[in-house]
Amino acid sequence: MSKAVGLAWLWVMLAIAPALGADLSAEQVHAIVAAAASDRPADLSGKSLENLDLSNFDFRRANLSGANLFGAKLVGADFSGVDLSGAKLDLAWIMRANFTDANLSRSSLLGLVVASGLDYSAAEAPTFRGANFSGAHVLARLARFDLRGADFHGAKMGADMKNQSMGLMRCDLSGSDLAGANFSKADLSLALMRFANLTGANFAGANLSGADLSGADLTGADLTGADATEADFGGAVLTNARGLDTMKGWKPPPGR
Repeated sequence: MSKAVGLAWLWVMLAIAPALGADLSAEQVHAIVAAAASDRPADLSGKSLENLDLSNFDFRRANLSGANLFGAKLVGADFSGVDLSGAKLDLAWIMRANFTDANLSRSSLLGLVVASGLDYSAAEAPTFRGANFSGAHVLARLARFDLRGADFHGAKMGADMKNQSMGLMRCDLSGSDLAGANFSKADLSLALMRFANLTGANFAGANLSGADLSGADLTGADLTGADATEADFGGAVLTNARGLDTMKGWKPPPGR
């Protein structure tokens, strides 16, 4: 990771202000979750759980809508199918966490900690297959993740242009599996999507201005009405991609 990128993410950590403290201890959360049943889910909605170590917790019977998980350690935790709508996960540690089919709509995911060191490890990667990020604010490194079928409709994933002096902060989806993902009307300005699997993805009405999609596989993708001003599609696979002629600022890569 370059020094500029490191400074950018350091700024994220310093700029995102935490709240006043957790409402519960980790032990109390564990007791509440353990007592839950299929007909009586654990209600943690709106609770502040910031900075707690909740690693390896099974939250599948919990309601976490509007919860504050700022800086929480969620390593190996299971959130599959969980309602996290409107939750705050800024700076949360999510290595090996399972968010399959989780509802993360309108949530905040800024500066997620996705690796124990500077380099990625496949063994530490969380999964977000089928997760709902609609209307969420996502500014994080999500490179090489399983995001198949995820819904990013209307999500805010554009670069923060106000803090370029600290290094440009981009949403990084490089190399991720985003087959069938929905990015309709999402802001992906200056996002990194290099060599991502975007087969069948929906970018209708999305803002892709300045985004880097070089080497990405966009086979069968829908790009109708997207803003591709200064976007990089070099080496991208665009077989059967729809709506290319409707994109704003579209400049076919060499050889097309």
